Amino acid sequence: MKLNHQQLTTPPPPKKKMGVEEHLRHREPPPKPTNLKSLFTHLLLFFLGYLFGFFSFSTTTAPSKPTSATLIRPQQPTPPTTTDPVHDLYRFRTHCADPIPPNQVRQTLLSKIHKNTSPFESFPPPHLAHLLRPRRVRGWGSTGSVFETLLRRVRPKVILELGTFLGASALHMHATALRLGLRDVQIVCIDDFRGWPGFRDVKLFRDVAAVNGDVVLMYQFMQNVVEANATGSVVPVPFSTGSALASLCQMGVYADLIEVDAGHDFQSAWADINRAYALLRPGGVMFGHDYFSGYDDRGVQRAVNLFAKVRGLKVRPDGQHWVLSSD
Repeated sequence: MKLNHQQLTTPPPPKKKMGVEEHLRHREPPPKPTNLKSLFTHLLLFFLGYLFGFFSFSTTTAPSKPTSATLIRPQQPTPPTTTDPVHDLYRFRTHCADPIPPNQVRQTLLSKIHKNTSPFESFPPPHLAHLLRPRRVRGWGSTGSVFETLLRRVRPKVILELGTFLGASALHMHATALRLGLRDVQIVCIDDFRGWPGFRDVKLFRDVAAVNGDVVLMYQFMQNVVEANATGSVVPVPFSTGSALASLCQMGVYADLIEVDAGHDFQSAWADINRAYALLRPGGVMFGHDYFSGYDDRGVQRAVNLFAKVRGLKVRPDGQHWVLSSD
């Protein structure tokens, strides 16, 4: 149908406004109130479903093999038990660098530790000379028969001593080796030469001097070596046993005879024995002191017995000393 001009230009009539009553009649009806019984039923079903899923997961056996896209959380390590000594916390390095010849041990240590200079050169330093005694050798069990027995048996070229203090046992081994005709033995002495807290309260060591809080144990040890004319056979390694043994392992410095006589608590003795054993040459012997002491099963004895059990060795007591044997 064709529209004329008036029809096209005339605006549409306005919408009629509704009154309040008419508006109320035409609005949407309000939502029906929620059925509480239905809501409670849904919640109960959800809770029961959650419990069923939880207990199904906790009682599940071995999970199926995951695909490559599955992210697996690594399991926590099983804590060590008293019946499982071979645990990650008790594993030590067992393989070191290739061994250097025994006749190169001294020069290697002088090069790596003492800058190619003998520590006995120009000894003693002038500022400490007045604090040193010509000879001040003290120790415990330092002249026992075990030393000569093992020197005769092993006839070592390199001896490694852990825990030197003033050098009593080291100098006894030096003198015994000379008496047995072993004139080319090198004795490597590992010690931090600090003693232990309060050791100068002991009557035997009250005269050990200190400079600015640093005791002069190393210098007195070196003086004892000079007095015994053993400077060509003894090499001090003035570090903790842990750091020193790790360095010797990297250098390839092995020993035919190893004496362990440093820390007497279980943790220290256990670590020293394990680390030092890696440096023992085939046919060599490891031994030590304080097998019978006040610590007993809390100290050296426990560490030695446990190590022997793990390694399949036997412990042969010799007075206060212990010797590890494979037969």
